Amino acid sequence: VQLQASGGGLVQAGGSLRLSCVASGGTFSTYTMGWFRQAPGKEREFVATIRVSGGHTYYSDSVKGRFTVSRDNRKNTVYLQMNSLNPEDTAVYHCAAGRPILSSVRYEYGYNYWGQGTLVTVSS
Repeated sequence: VQLQASGGGLVQAGGSLRLSCVASGGTFSTYTMGWFRQAPGKEREFVATIRVSGGHTYYSDSVKGRFTVSRDNRKNTVYLQMNSLNPEDTAVYHCAAGRPILSSVRYEYGYNYWGQGTLVTVSS
């Protein structure tokens, strides 16, 4: 499975961005899709994930209420709508695909395939 993320850029604090991640080479609808991010000098961290059917989503506490993850299985695409951005959201955002059990959805080891990342920079 190949993943291509896009949609990053420079935005002012309080602004919004929507990231997209297109999958190819696999059966997209059978994978849980996750978003992780890595800020400069920090370890990669979980952001959000959406299960196969799209009916179950999970978020980190730091983005809950501001970010929304969604998917379109017809387009093999997962989205991350990011609102009320703040400088602490600055990071490279990676999408990932896998079949993690419920207890693993927030962890990198739950995902087998990773995109190259897209940079989000939030200015104050």
